[in-house]
Amino acid sequence: MHQNSCLVAAVAGGVIGGILLFTLIGIALYLLWKKLCFLPSYEELANPVTPPCLEPSLQEQNFTQSSPAIQPKSTRTRSVPFIIPPKIHARDWINLTNEEPIQEDNELCMTPQSGSRSSFHSLAGAYVIGSINPELYKDPEDNSETNFPEGNIGRLWFSVEYEQETERLLVSLIKARNLQAPADSCSPFVKIYLLPDERRFLQSKTKRKTPNPHFDENFVFQPPSEYGDIQFSLSYNDYLGRLTVVVLRARGLKLQDESLTTSVYVKVSLMNHNKFIKCKKTAAVLGSPNPVYNESFSFKTDQKELDTASLSLSVLQKAEGDKSHQLGRVVVGPYMYTRGRELEHWNEMTSKPKELVKRWHALAAAPS
Repeated sequence: MHQNSCLVAAVAGGVIGGILLFTLIGIALYLLWKKLCFLPSYEELANPVTPPCLEPSLQEQNFTQSSPAIQPKSTRTRSVPFIIPPKIHARDWINLTNEEPIQEDNELCMTPQSGSRSSFHSLAGAYVIGSINPELYKDPEDNSETNFPEGNIGRLWFSVEYEQETERLLVSLIKARNLQAPADSCSPFVKIYLLPDERRFLQSKTKRKTPNPHFDENFVFQPPSEYGDIQFSLSYNDYLGRLTVVVLRARGLKLQDESLTTSVYVKVSLMNHNKFIKCKKTAAVLGSPNPVYNESFSFKTDQKELDTASLSLSVLQKAEGDKSHQLGRVVVGPYMYTRGRELEHWNEMTSKPKELVKRWHALAAAPS
């Protein structure tokens, strides 16, 4: 009984093992068949038609026949020929230069082959639509240096620009041509006036012995203010934490009394957050609307305070026995307090430590 059970179990195990083996073999054969089915196959083209224009030339045939070594050994796969399509009969290419057709309608391809040259050279000619005229792309000639009207005494080149923010007039003097000198030698220079003030002018450098000088100079006009102008220099030493002001001169002051007993001086005040910190005064100059001072003052200021500090320069007039009267003032400082030329002066000072930065500033009316 026990032996029969073992025999049955062995037979069942063999049957199951055989079934599994055949199943695995079937799966493997199926996968192999699927793989073979998806391999790319190419259909051989029978007797491809070659247009007359693409027939190989004599040199190409000789080269093919004399070079059998470069032919592929395997004939399993063949190359697929690529044929240039024939010309579209609906289009006629015409050369715009001589108005002659480039190609006849009954031709089957773009252009005929010539010898062993590549077809790209011949195909390029089929698309010619005209030629470029270089004269159309030349810059127009500047005749201002050669064409002068009769009776002229010369021509001057310059440019003018007005900076609204800083209220400055910029004049660039470029050149002059065909200057008519009264004498044989011509050494020209240019004077520039800002009218209606004919007393003050700016002058260029003198160019020796030439009627066609090149100047390339720039000039700046700062229109005089209603209350006069003051010139001073600023410097900041970041190592010592010291702010230096050099009061140089003033001009065009509107004095109430020009007698010799009248004196004019400048008061320099340091402010922080619009709060008074310290002030210093120059020596008084008697009876002059254009006083010269050349005095230097220093203030102790930390670098972190430069964003909140400002300087006020006030020009005051004092007559003998009278109180001081303010003629005008100017404030320089950061963006919090100033704009325009005053802000530029302050920013230039902070960007160039230990260097004196000199500028003119227009005086404004004293706040009421």
